[in-house]
Amino acid sequence: MDFALSDNQKNIIATFREFGESVFTPESVFQWRKDQGLPDEVVKGFVDRYFALDDQSPDGMGIMSQTLILEELCRCAGAALPFQNDLFNLQIMGGFADETVSSRVLDDYRQTGRLMFSLGVSEPNAGSDTMSMTTSVETRDGRLVLNGKKTYVNNGEYSPSILCAAIDKVRDKSTPSEDEYPSLSFWLIPHDLPGIRAVPINKIGQSMVPFASVSFDEVELKPEYRLRGHEGGFRHLFKMLEFGRVFTCAASLGMAQAAMEDAVANARVRKAFGVSIGQFQQVEQMLTDMEVSLRTMRSMLYQAAWAIETDQPDKRLAVALMKRYIPKTATEVASSAMQILGGLGYTDSARVSTIWQDCRGNQIAEGTDQIMVYISAPLIMKEYE
Repeated sequence: MDFALSDNQKNIIATFREFGESVFTPESVFQWRKDQGLPDEVVKGFVDRYFALDDQSPDGMGIMSQTLILEELCRCAGAALPFQNDLFNLQIMGGFADETVSSRVLDDYRQTGRLMFSLGVSEPNAGSDTMSMTTSVETRDGRLVLNGKKTYVNNGEYSPSILCAAIDKVRDKSTPSEDEYPSLSFWLIPHDLPGIRAVPINKIGQSMVPFASVSFDEVELKPEYRLRGHEGGFRHLFKMLEFGRVFTCAASLGMAQAAMEDAVANARVRKAFGVSIGQFQQVEQMLTDMEVSLRTMRSMLYQAAWAIETDQPDKRLAVALMKRYIPKTATEVASSAMQILGGLGYTDSARVSTIWQDCRGNQIAEGTDQIMVYISAPLIMKEYE
């Protein structure tokens, strides 16, 4: 079995390592955290390199290549970045839109470097439990009307459009289904329509990934706002969510690797009782355990990405186990790095403290640790039948 990366994958990593190390300096990351976003030239730099490599790849950028990119950039930055959300949002768009709409969105992203839409799926009472969604579209007096509220919408305050998931009461009435799931549709809605209100969410971490709550109050829609590609509804959405979980774990691993590098660097130079702390047995044990965790995380991440890319029969279990393990373990690695740095690790001048905050958020994002158990356990029982 060959575990080596291909020459193409090595080139992808090298390209984004050079880019990441040139733009994500400690000073710039500190400033962009305060700004709560990346400047246009950095985002465009990412997009230009991404599509240049995409054009060179015979089959385009698959999830494995995207995983390597996100891991490397988050390692360079030591922070959660908006790129993982961009790539996931494009997966959702490609999964539900027809070729015309999908190509238009992709071309705009390629030209401008900014994604024209944010994604609204989660709700205040329907996060991991997506099927409890209440935002809905219905026909009233001959008009299409949208009502509901979405939360944790990345860039939901500023994006020109919102890709909103909604219970489709129009379709339920016109085409009754025996499916256990209610009808679900996606709508690409201009942000400036009357009745849409966005309020920023203040988080303790992931400062460069701004979130908002977005409410829809009697928002009148046009039929052409509806995405008319794949009609799989909730079943198809559940499959698409696997991409977001892989991307979240790639970011977590990259940040954990950055924390490890900072811990090792500190252990080499900081002295206590006349010797470097890296010679203390307890610190040696911590670093060893951190390296074991990093290697295990990387193995699980790549295996899950490969399972999706090659459509393996156990891909759902592979993704759920990965998501259960990686964000939690990445948070623990960051916590150990903070401990090794001592008092410095608990200040905002050391990035390990903000890495911990960003990793901790990923234990909730894209399905909580507990939801991954809910998904995994029945699949494990079935596997051992």
